[in-house]
Amino acid sequence: MKFVETRLRDVYVLEPRVFGDERGFFMESWNAATFRDAGFDLQFVQDNHSRSARGILRGMHYQTQHTQGKLVRVTSGEVFDVAVDLRRASPTFGQWFGVTLSAENFRMLWVPPGFAHGFYVTSDSADFQYKCTDIYHPDSEVSLAWDDPEVGIEWPLDAGGEPQLSGKDEAGLCWNDAPKFD
Repeated sequence: MKFVETRLRDVYVLEPRVFGDERGFFMESWNAATFRDAGFDLQFVQDNHSRSARGILRGMHYQTQHTQGKLVRVTSGEVFDVAVDLRRASPTFGQWFGVTLSAENFRMLWVPPGFAHGFYVTSDSADFQYKCTDIYHPDSEVSLAWDDPEVGIEWPLDAGGEPQLSGKDEAGLCWNDAPKFD
């Protein structure tokens, strides 16, 4: 497993070793010892799987309690995946990072606690899977506005199109009103 630093402190793109032949492929997506040797002593307590159609944007979500670290990957299709640093003490506070994750490139993204996270589906559909370091806690969930100009995420939206959002994401908080982490 290759751990590639991003411009956001503590966010990594992971590139697993993929072994393939005419029968298909094999890859290891999670191994506690491999991650521990790379400096990530993680314990996951919940796995999630979502399927979304082209043009769906899910995010930018985080929890103020039971903050979750997320190891995310795409097992079918393609998404543009984004993390925003909400940690006031971080040198990358308020900055965002985005990367294309797909079933073809096998990349994963590690998003630690203290970040808003979301993705936009760029293929006809996408299966998105992620491991979480804490439980889902709906009472403390926050949605940061996906299009907040202060954050300035450059989403690769379909030409002339607006993303399809949930009601929660349509009502996302602007950067100035969104809770942050000390």
